[in-house]
Amino acid sequence: MAVLQFISPPLPHYIACGYTIFPPGGKHSSRRNIGVFDLLVVTRGCLYIGEEERHYEVSSGHALILRPDRHHYPTQGCTERTEYYWLHFDTTGPWGEMEGVDRVQQDEASSGKTYFTMETFSVLLPQFAKLLLPTALYELLRQLNALESESHHSWARWKLQLNFQELLEQLSSSLDRKSASPGALVAEQAATYLRMHYREEITAQQLGESLSFHPVYIARCMQKEYNCSPFEYLLRYRIEQAKLLLLQTDLSIALIAEKVGFHQAAYFASCFAKVEGISPRTYRKRFYLS
Repeated sequence: MAVLQFISPPLPHYIACGYTIFPPGGKHSSRRNIGVFDLLVVTRGCLYIGEEERHYEVSSGHALILRPDRHHYPTQGCTERTEYYWLHFDTTGPWGEMEGVDRVQQDEASSGKTYFTMETFSVLLPQFAKLLLPTALYELLRQLNALESESHHSWARWKLQLNFQELLEQLSSSLDRKSASPGALVAEQAATYLRMHYREEITAQQLGESLSFHPVYIARCMQKEYNCSPFEYLLRYRIEQAKLLLLQTDLSIALIAEKVGFHQAAYFASCFAKVEGISPRTYRKRFYLS
Protein backbone atom coordinates (compact mmCIF):
# COMPACT_ATOMS: atom_id res chain seq x y z
CA MET A 1 0.00 0.00 0.00
CA ALA A 2 1.39 3.41 -0.99
CA VAL A 3 1.60 5.81 1.95
CA LEU A 4 2.39 9.51 1.65
CA GLN A 5 4.64 10.83 4.42
CA PHE A 6 4.63 14.55 5.28
CA ILE A 7 7.31 15.85 7.65
CA SER A 8 5.71 18.42 9.94
CA PRO A 9 5.81 21.19 10.86
CA PRO A 10 4.85 22.73 8.56
CA LEU A 11 1.53 20.93 8.28
CA PRO A 12 -0.10 20.35 4.88
CA HIS A 13 -2.44 23.26 4.15
CA TYR A 14 -5.87 23.57 2.58
CA ILE A 15 -6.32 25.35 -0.77
CA ALA A 16 -9.83 24.72 -2.16
CA CYS A 17 -12.58 22.12 -2.43
CA GLY A 18 -15.82 21.35 -4.27
CA TYR A 19 -18.44 18.72 -5.03
CA THR A 20 -18.85 17.18 -8.49
CA ILE A 21 -21.59 15.00 -9.98
CA PHE A 22 -20.93 12.91 -13.10
CA PRO A 23 -23.66 11.25 -15.12
CA PRO A 24 -22.92 7.78 -16.57
CA GLY A 25 -20.01 8.17 -18.97
CA GLY A 26 -18.52 11.13 -17.10
CA LYS A 27 -14.74 11.19 -16.62
CA HIS A 28 -12.26 12.89 -14.32
CA SER A 29 -9.92 15.34 -16.01
CA SER A 30 -6.59 14.26 -17.48
CA ARG A 31 -3.85 16.49 -16.03
CA ARG A 32 -0.09 16.43 -15.63
CA ASN A 33 2.05 17.94 -12.85
CA ILE A 34 -0.71 20.20 -11.46
CA GLY A 35 1.51 21.27 -8.56
CA VAL A 36 -0.93 20.48 -5.72
CA PHE A 37 -2.29 17.32 -4.13
CA ASP A 38 -5.80 16.39 -5.27
CA LEU A 39 -7.88 14.43 -2.74
CA LEU A 40 -10.93 12.64 -4.17
CA VAL A 41 -13.59 11.20 -1.84
CA VAL A 42 -16.43 9.35 -3.57
CA THR A 43 -19.85 9.36 -1.89
CA ARG A 44 -21.75 7.55 -4.65
CA GLY A 45 -20.81 5.50 -7.71
CA CYS A 46 -17.21 4.95 -8.81
CA LEU A 47 -14.36 6.93 -10.43
CA TYR A 48 -11.89 5.10 -12.68
CA ILE A 49 -8.54 6.87 -12.52
CA GLY A 50 -4.97 6.15 -13.46
CA GLU A 51 -1.83 7.79 -12.11
CA GLU A 52 1.21 6.89 -14.19
CA GLU A 53 1.21 3.06 -14.21
CA ARG A 54 -1.26 2.62 -11.34
CA HIS A 55 -5.01 2.21 -11.90
CA TYR A 56 -7.65 2.86 -9.24
CA GLU A 57 -11.36 2.17 -8.88
CA VAL A 58 -12.48 4.75 -6.32
CA SER A 59 -15.93 3.63 -5.20
CA SER A 60 -18.26 5.00 -2.52
CA GLY A 61 -16.55 5.20 0.87
CA HIS A 62 -13.05 5.34 -0.63
CA ALA A 63 -10.48 8.12 -0.99
CA LEU A 64 -7.60 8.68 -3.40
CA ILE A 65 -4.84 11.29 -3.22
CA LEU A 66 -3.37 12.22 -6.60
CA ARG A 67 0.20 13.44 -6.43
CA PRO A 68 1.19 16.94 -7.62
CA ASP A 69 4.12 15.69 -9.70
CA ARG A 70 2.52 12.95 -11.81
CA HIS A 71 0.16 12.43 -14.72
CA HIS A 72 -3.36 11.34 -13.78
CA TYR A 73 -6.08 10.44 -16.24
CA PRO A 74 -9.44 8.61 -16.55
CA THR A 75 -9.15 4.92 -17.41
CA GLN A 76 -12.84 4.73 -18.36
CA GLY A 77 -16.11 6.60 -17.95
CA CYS A 78 -18.37 6.19 -14.93
CA THR A 79 -20.82 3.31 -15.30
CA GLU A 80 -23.41 5.03 -13.06
CA ARG A 81 -24.16 8.43 -11.55
CA THR A 82 -21.08 9.27 -9.50
CA GLU A 83 -20.72 11.96 -6.85
CA TYR A 84 -17.52 12.97 -5.11
CA TYR A 85 -15.77 15.68 -3.15
CA TRP A 86 -12.46 17.02 -4.42
CA LEU A 87 -9.99 18.94 -2.29
CA HIS A 88 -6.70 20.55 -3.26
CA PHE A 89 -3.99 20.86 -0.64
CA ASP A 90 -0.23 21.33 -0.54
CA THR A 91 2.75 21.49 1.80
CA THR A 92 5.84 23.67 1.98
CA GLY A 93 7.69 20.95 3.91
CA PRO A 94 9.37 17.75 2.71
CA TRP A 95 7.24 14.77 1.74
CA GLY A 96 7.67 11.41 0.07
CA GLU A 97 6.07 8.06 -0.67
CA MET A 98 6.72 4.65 0.83
CA GLU A 99 5.13 1.21 0.79
CA GLY A 100 3.40 0.48 4.08
CA VAL A 101 3.61 2.24 7.44
CA ASP A 102 6.50 0.15 8.78
CA ARG A 103 9.03 2.09 6.72
CA VAL A 104 8.52 5.49 8.33
CA GLN A 105 11.69 7.53 8.09
CA GLN A 106 12.71 9.78 10.96
CA ASP A 107 13.31 13.33 9.85
CA GLU A 108 16.97 14.29 10.12
CA ALA A 109 16.06 17.54 11.82
CA SER A 110 14.81 15.58 14.84
CA SER A 111 18.12 13.81 15.53
CA GLY A 112 19.88 16.88 16.93
CA LYS A 113 17.05 18.19 19.06
CA THR A 114 17.54 20.69 21.86
CA TYR A 115 15.17 21.78 24.59
CA PHE A 116 14.02 24.85 22.66
CA THR A 117 13.69 23.18 19.26
CA MET A 118 10.36 22.02 17.86
CA GLU A 119 10.63 18.34 17.01
CA THR A 120 9.30 17.28 13.64
CA PHE A 121 6.93 14.37 13.18
CA SER A 122 5.42 12.39 10.34
CA VAL A 123 1.87 12.78 9.06
CA LEU A 124 1.04 9.54 7.25
CA LEU A 125 -1.80 9.45 4.72
CA PRO A 126 -2.88 6.48 2.61
CA GLN A 127 -2.78 7.34 -1.08
CA PHE A 128 -5.76 5.05 -1.66
CA ALA A 129 -7.94 3.71 1.12
CA LYS A 130 -11.32 2.49 2.27
CA LEU A 131 -12.36 5.12 4.79
CA LEU A 132 -12.60 4.10 8.41
CA LEU A 133 -15.54 6.41 9.15
CA PRO A 134 -16.78 7.67 5.78
CA THR A 135 -19.83 9.56 7.05
CA ALA A 136 -17.70 11.58 9.48
CA LEU A 137 -15.33 12.48 6.63
CA TYR A 138 -18.25 13.41 4.36
CA GLU A 139 -19.49 15.78 7.05
CA LEU A 140 -16.11 17.50 7.31
CA LEU A 141 -15.97 17.89 3.54
CA ARG A 142 -19.51 19.25 3.50
CA GLN A 143 -18.51 21.86 6.08
CA LEU A 144 -15.42 22.79 4.09
CA ASN A 145 -17.46 23.09 0.91
CA ALA A 146 -20.05 25.26 2.66
CA LEU A 147 -17.30 27.60 3.92
CA GLU A 148 -15.85 28.14 0.43
CA SER A 149 -18.25 31.02 -0.30
CA GLU A 150 -16.88 32.82 2.78
CA SER A 151 -13.22 32.10 2.10
CA HIS A 152 -12.46 35.76 1.39
CA HIS A 153 -12.82 36.35 5.14
CA SER A 154 -9.90 35.66 7.46
CA TRP A 155 -12.11 33.91 10.03
CA ALA A 156 -13.34 31.51 7.33
CA ARG A 157 -9.83 30.71 6.10
CA TRP A 158 -8.84 29.95 9.70
CA LYS A 159 -11.86 27.65 10.09
CA LEU A 160 -11.07 25.97 6.77
CA GLN A 161 -7.57 25.13 7.95
CA LEU A 162 -8.84 23.78 11.29
CA ASN A 163 -11.40 21.54 9.60
CA PHE A 164 -8.78 20.39 7.12
CA GLN A 165 -6.46 19.29 9.94
CA GLU A 166 -9.31 17.23 11.39
CA LEU A 167 -9.87 15.72 7.96
CA LEU A 168 -6.19 14.72 7.76
CA GLU A 169 -6.55 12.98 11.12
CA GLN A 170 -9.55 11.04 9.80
CA LEU A 171 -7.65 10.03 6.67
CA SER A 172 -4.62 8.96 8.67
CA SER A 173 -6.76 6.76 10.93
CA SER A 174 -7.83 4.79 7.83
CA LEU A 175 -4.34 3.28 7.80
CA ASP A 176 -5.38 1.19 10.79
CA ARG A 177 -9.02 0.20 10.68
CA LYS A 178 -8.62 -1.58 14.04
CA SER A 179 -8.07 1.79 15.75
CA ALA A 180 -11.76 2.71 15.71
CA SER A 181 -13.70 1.85 18.83
CA PRO A 182 -16.74 -0.44 18.52
CA GLY A 183 -18.95 2.49 19.53
CA ALA A 184 -17.54 4.70 16.78
CA LEU A 185 -18.24 2.03 14.20
CA VAL A 186 -21.84 1.64 15.45
CA ALA A 187 -22.34 5.41 15.25
CA GLU A 188 -20.94 5.39 11.72
CA GLN A 189 -23.28 2.57 10.69
CA ALA A 190 -26.24 4.43 12.15
CA ALA A 191 -25.30 7.67 10.40
CA THR A 192 -24.91 5.83 7.10
CA TYR A 193 -28.32 4.17 7.50
CA LEU A 194 -30.01 7.49 8.34
CA ARG A 195 -28.46 9.18 5.31
CA MET A 196 -29.54 6.38 3.00
CA HIS A 197 -33.14 6.35 4.29
CA TYR A 198 -33.69 10.00 5.25
CA ARG A 199 -36.67 10.31 2.88
CA GLU A 200 -38.47 7.53 4.74
CA GLU A 201 -40.20 7.41 8.11
CA ILE A 202 -37.70 5.88 10.56
CA THR A 203 -38.34 4.67 14.10
CA ALA A 204 -35.84 3.85 16.83
CA GLN A 205 -36.94 0.23 16.72
CA GLN A 206 -36.44 0.06 12.95
CA LEU A 207 -32.96 1.56 13.26
CA GLY A 208 -32.06 -0.93 15.98
CA GLU A 209 -33.32 -3.91 13.98
CA SER A 210 -31.45 -2.77 10.88
CA LEU A 211 -28.13 -2.52 12.75
CA SER A 212 -28.77 -5.42 15.16
CA PHE A 213 -28.11 -3.21 18.20
CA HIS A 214 -30.40 -1.91 20.93
CA PRO A 215 -31.70 1.60 20.12
CA VAL A 216 -30.45 2.93 23.47
CA TYR A 217 -26.91 1.73 22.70
CA ILE A 218 -27.06 3.28 19.22
CA ALA A 219 -28.21 6.59 20.72
CA ARG A 220 -25.37 6.50 23.26
CA CYS A 221 -22.80 5.85 20.53
CA MET A 222 -24.09 8.65 18.32
CA GLN A 223 -24.18 11.08 21.23
CA LYS A 224 -20.53 10.35 21.91
CA GLU A 225 -19.36 10.55 18.28
CA TYR A 226 -21.66 13.25 16.85
CA ASN A 227 -22.91 15.05 19.97
CA CYS A 228 -26.52 14.39 19.04
CA SER A 229 -29.15 11.68 19.09
CA PRO A 230 -29.94 9.63 15.96
CA PHE A 231 -33.03 11.69 15.25
CA GLU A 232 -31.29 15.00 15.83
CA TYR A 233 -28.74 13.79 13.29
CA LEU A 234 -31.54 12.79 10.91
CA LEU A 235 -33.22 16.17 11.28
CA ARG A 236 -30.00 18.05 10.54
CA TYR A 237 -29.33 15.92 7.49
CA ARG A 238 -32.86 16.44 6.17
CA ILE A 239 -32.45 20.20 6.60
CA GLU A 240 -29.12 20.10 4.72
CA GLN A 241 -30.78 18.25 1.83
CA ALA A 242 -33.63 20.77 1.88
CA LYS A 243 -31.15 23.65 1.66
CA LEU A 244 -29.65 22.12 -1.47
CA LEU A 245 -33.08 21.82 -3.07
CA LEU A 246 -33.99 25.38 -2.08
CA LEU A 247 -30.88 26.69 -3.83
CA GLN A 248 -30.70 24.35 -6.81
CA THR A 249 -34.36 23.95 -7.79
CA ASP A 250 -37.57 25.94 -8.14
CA LEU A 251 -39.62 23.32 -6.32
CA SER A 252 -42.28 24.53 -3.91
CA ILE A 253 -41.61 24.51 -0.19
CA ALA A 254 -44.26 21.82 0.29
CA LEU A 255 -42.73 19.55 -2.33
CA ILE A 256 -39.23 20.02 -0.90
CA ALA A 257 -40.58 19.12 2.54
CA GLU A 258 -42.01 15.90 1.12
CA LYS A 259 -38.82 15.02 -0.75
CA VAL A 260 -36.65 15.24 2.38
CA GLY A 261 -38.93 13.19 4.63
CA PHE A 262 -41.42 15.63 6.19
CA HIS A 263 -45.12 14.82 5.95
CA GLN A 264 -46.30 18.36 6.68
CA ALA A 265 -44.91 21.56 5.17
CA ALA A 266 -45.72 23.55 8.31
CA TYR A 267 -43.70 21.16 10.50
CA PHE A 268 -40.83 21.29 7.99
CA ALA A 269 -40.85 25.10 8.09
CA SER A 270 -40.85 25.05 11.89
CA CYS A 271 -37.90 22.61 12.04
CA PHE A 272 -35.99 24.56 9.38
CA ALA A 273 -36.41 27.82 11.29
CA LYS A 274 -35.31 26.15 14.52
CA VAL A 275 -32.09 24.86 12.92
CA GLU A 276 -31.26 27.75 10.57
CA GLY A 277 -32.86 30.68 12.37
CA ILE A 278 -34.91 31.72 9.30
CA SER A 279 -37.75 30.25 7.27
CA PRO A 280 -37.13 28.16 4.13
CA ARG A 281 -38.60 30.92 1.98
CA THR A 282 -36.34 33.57 3.49
CA TYR A 283 -33.33 31.26 3.10
CA ARG A 284 -34.09 30.87 -0.61
CA LYS A 285 -34.65 34.60 -1.16
CA ARG A 286 -31.40 35.49 0.58
CA PHE A 287 -29.42 33.91 -2.25
CA TYR A 288 -31.50 35.31 -5.10
CA LEU A 289 -31.51 38.96 -4.13
CA SER A 290 -29.34 41.20 -6.29
